[in-house]
Amino acid sequence: MLKVADFSVAYGQSEIIKNMNFTLGRNEIVAIMGRNGMGKTTLMKSLMGVIPSKQGSIELDGKEVFHLKSHDRVKAGMGYVPQGRMIFSTMTVRENIETGLTTTNKRTVPSDLYDLFPVLLEMRSRRGGNLSGGQQQQLAIARALASDPKLLLLDEPTEGIQPSIISEMARTLKLIRDQRGLSIIVSEQVLKFALDIADRILVIEKGEIVHEELRSSVDEAKVASYLAV
Repeated sequence: MLKVADFSVAYGQSEIIKNMNFTLGRNEIVAIMGRNGMGKTTLMKSLMGVIPSKQGSIELDGKEVFHLKSHDRVKAGMGYVPQGRMIFSTMTVRENIETGLTTTNKRTVPSDLYDLFPVLLEMRSRRGGNLSGGQQQQLAIARALASDPKLLLLDEPTEGIQPSIISEMARTLKLIRDQRGLSIIVSEQVLKFALDIADRILVIEKGEIVHEELRSSVDEAKVASYLAV
């Protein structure tokens, strides 16, 4: 579903992502792990086109999207849930989700989105800013899913969310993958969440992938050692 090759991102003379190469299979969930400041958010933003990339290739379902603007990457099949959720706080829940429909022919929120997140149906007329952190995260995911993506990028989705809700989020994301047949990349620091959700784990350090393991045979202690400060 996704093939990233010789991919680099730089701020001025400082190279943040360095000739990165990785792939993501259809219906696969990959967790990209690493400490703060190692390049996870830069990678996610650059894959989405929110910040410019220096060089490389990004193939989404066989189509080169490296030179596309963010909104064209959404049309091509990318969905993005940014760090901090970035919902529209003064707009209602329904209006927030509707902003994700702009690349589709739909005018109203599909009922299956509310089936995934029943609390959003109950709160559809409430302003986004009045939701809890966990509810806002559900709203941000629903907004991204409204564009019918093939690939969903989630940047630090557990940040500022209660542990009980984190477990529920892992179940929901796997359900989304199974029901919709999409692929998911999640950048994360919480190892338990990554182990709950991922088929494969990549560890990023100083803009490079330094470790890769299948979830089925993962050495938890080794991955945890990369995350230790």
